[in-house]
Amino acid sequence: MTTTTGAAGRYVGRFAPSPTGPLHAGSLVAALASWLDARAHGGQWLVRIEDVDTPRCVPGADEFILQQLATCGLVPDAPPQWQSARSARYRRALDQLVALGHAYPCACSRKDIEDAQAALGHARERHAVLPYPGTCRLGLQGRTGRSWRFNATDFKQKQAPPRDGHTSQAINSIANNILHWHDRRLGPQQQEVALTVGDFVLHRADGLWAYQLAVVVDDADQGITDVVRGEDLADNTPRQILLQQALGLPTPRYLHTPLVCSANGEKLSKQNGASALDLSAPLQALSQAAQVLGLPALEHPYNNSLGDAQTQWVAAWRRHYNGSP
Repeated sequence: MTTTTGAAGRYVGRFAPSPTGPLHAGSLVAALASWLDARAHGGQWLVRIEDVDTPRCVPGADEFILQQLATCGLVPDAPPQWQSARSARYRRALDQLVALGHAYPCACSRKDIEDAQAALGHARERHAVLPYPGTCRLGLQGRTGRSWRFNATDFKQKQAPPRDGHTSQAINSIANNILHWHDRRLGPQQQEVALTVGDFVLHRADGLWAYQLAVVVDDADQGITDVVRGEDLADNTPRQILLQQALGLPTPRYLHTPLVCSANGEKLSKQNGASALDLSAPLQALSQAAQVLGLPALEHPYNNSLGDAQTQWVAAWRRHYNGSP
């Protein structure tokens, strides 16, 4: 399967924060990287508010995040999109997968999955999700369905149509049930989705849409050609590629950026208490993010406007990530 970059090299990128709190140092790295990649390609940069997981969202955090981005000179080229307004679109995608035989109802709770895996001698590891053992794949056996899952185990590769006939050099393929894909920074990647995560959730038991389905539908509808995001999301990519294939959607190119870690070595995140960005000096905050991305220091660190700094970083990004001289 080939990825696409649109007609005549058209580029559309995006930054997609979850409004569970203000941006922190790690999320600024991802925001700056996606903005720089779009600018380095002469493309369009969009912002999507991923508020599909409503119980975790903080009221007002979405607007505060947009304000933080604007303070850093990172302004989207079109009005932001909110996932919470797109439930009907996700429903149509799920209905399509069900009609194609790629999705099925599931009655299992988390405890059911843990018990089934324990019976197989598999214990849950820290920060890891137990693969779904396929209990409901062949039917509910009289139980009531709670969620909907994608049938990754039985899914057959389906070639996605090239967008406008223009394809890139990055190739994704499935061989011996292992999905192979290419990351612009990490290089060749692979994952056996059925073994690693099993048949994954599309519509949750609490009635909310799962991230995997929502992000695939949104990327396709917004015409996203390139996804630039944190390295912690790299292992989501194979699931998203499978969904893109199943729905007949094009696959973007992917670039996963370095992570910012806390003193204990864990990824900096809102869940582990990451502090909100101090944007009293936005150029300093952006300079620290650029350093994480491996970009060189500014030529005149104390005498740059925000615009001058961004111009230098775009040129450095082209050399560092795009292979330009």
